[in-house]
Amino acid sequence: MSSLDELLIQVDLMKEEIIQLAQDLVRIPSVNTGFMPTGNETLVCRYAEDFLAVDGIASETLERVSGRGNFIAGLSGRSGKPGLMFMSHTDVVPVEDESKWRFPPFSAQIYDGRIYGRGSNDCKGLLAAHLVAMRLLKRNGVKLRDGLLLVSGADEEHGGRYGFGWLAENHPEKIIAPYAVNEGGGETIKAAGHTAYVIGVGEKGRLQIEIDFKGTSAHASVPWQGTNAAFRLGNTLQRIEKFEADRDTTTSLFDHLSTFAIEHKPSSENIDEIIAELQDDNPRLASLLRALSRMTLTPTILKGGIKSNSVPEAIRLTCDVRTLPHQDEKYVRSELVKLLDGVPGVEFEIDYMARPNASPFDTEFVNRIKRVTEQVLMRDDLQWVPGISTGFTDSRFTRLLGVETYGFSAFHPEDDPMLGKAHGTDESIGVLSLINASKVMLALAYETLSEE
Repeated sequence: MSSLDELLIQVDLMKEEIIQLAQDLVRIPSVNTGFMPTGNETLVCRYAEDFLAVDGIASETLERVSGRGNFIAGLSGRSGKPGLMFMSHTDVVPVEDESKWRFPPFSAQIYDGRIYGRGSNDCKGLLAAHLVAMRLLKRNGVKLRDGLLLVSGADEEHGGRYGFGWLAENHPEKIIAPYAVNEGGGETIKAAGHTAYVIGVGEKGRLQIEIDFKGTSAHASVPWQGTNAAFRLGNTLQRIEKFEADRDTTTSLFDHLSTFAIEHKPSSENIDEIIAELQDDNPRLASLLRALSRMTLTPTILKGGIKSNSVPEAIRLTCDVRTLPHQDEKYVRSELVKLLDGVPGVEFEIDYMARPNASPFDTEFVNRIKRVTEQVLMRDDLQWVPGISTGFTDSRFTRLLGVETYGFSAFHPEDDPMLGKAHGTDESIGVLSLINASKVMLALAYETLSEE
C-alpha cells in the first residue's frame, strides 16, 4: 500500500488531469434559478459516475424529480460503516449579465493561474478535489478501516428541497457518518504577520421575506385618483437602508480575535470601532466581523406594475435575512413589525429556509484537519480560528442528523480569497487551491480511515 507521501506526489503528477476535471464540471451548466424546471444536476452526476467508474468505484444518483440528481459514491472499509463523508453540491447560481465577464461564464477558461467560470469556486472545484481523492485511494489499494462517502447534492443554492434536505428526510442512511467536510470554510485570513485558516463550524440562519405593498390602480395621467404602491415601497426601502441591527459578539470567532492582534475584548458597544480600525488594512476581516456581529436585511428582488401608463396597485419586495444563532423567527418578525410600523397597505410573509447550526471546534477531527493541512503545505506556523458562515450550506441538514460537519475547502494560502467571487461576475478558483484541496482531502481521508 502506498504511503501518504507517495499519494500526495501522485496528486502533483495528476495536475493537468485535475485541471481538466474541474473545467469539465464547470462546463456543465447546472444552473439553479430556484423555479422549476431548473438545475439539470443529473448531468453533473453522470459525469462523476463515469469518472469514478474508470477505477471501479460504485455510485448511484438519486432524484426527487427527473433531472435533479444527487450523486452518492462510496469506498467500503473493514468495519462496514462509513467513517467520513465528503460533501459538495452540483448546482450553480444563474449569471445575471454575461457581457460583464472576462470570459464566457461556462467556458472554464484558464487565465493567470485561475479557472474562470460559474461554479468553479462554489463549489465544483471542491467536488473535483473529492473525486480525485477517492480515485487515488481506490487506485492505490489503500485498505480502509472505515468507509468513505462522497455525496454531492442538488439544489443547495435554493434551499436543498431537491438535494440534501430531501435526502435527509427520505434517505438519511445514505448521508450519515461520524464526520463530514463540506464547503463553508477553509479560506485564509492574513493579519498581524499570521496566516490563519478559518474552519467553518456553523452557519447563520437564512430567511426569505416577501413584503407586499398594496395601493389602488389608476391611469398614470391622473395619478391622484389612485394610490401608488411604489411610494410605499420607496418609504420602506429607505427604512431598510437606515436599519441598524442589534450588535452581538457571542459567536465563537470573537473569542479568537487575539490571533489577529486585536487587543480589545469585542463587545456590542465597541465592535463597530474595531471594524472601522481594520477596514483600511484588512477589509476582508472587517467584512467578516461585520457580518457575524449582526443580523442582515437585504432587498434583492422587486416585482410590480403591469403597464407603463398605469399606477401600480401591487408591488412585491423580496428580502434576504441572515440571523445569528440565537435569533429565531419570532425575533425577526418583531424587527420587521417595528421596521414597517406606520407604512400603510403592507403585509409580509417569512420563509424560514435555514436555521442557525454548529458543530464543536475543539475536537480530534478538527485537530486532524489542522495536522494534514500543515503536512500538505509543509508549514508549522498556521493559526486556526472557528468561523460561522454568513451564507447557508447543506451542512445544516447533516448536523441535524448527528454528523459533525465542518466547512473546509482547503484553499491555498497564496490564493487571494477575494478573487474567488462566488455568485459574482468572474467567479474563479486558483489552480493552486484546486491542487491543495485535492491533497488535503486525500490526506484527511487517509489519516481518518486507513488501516495504517
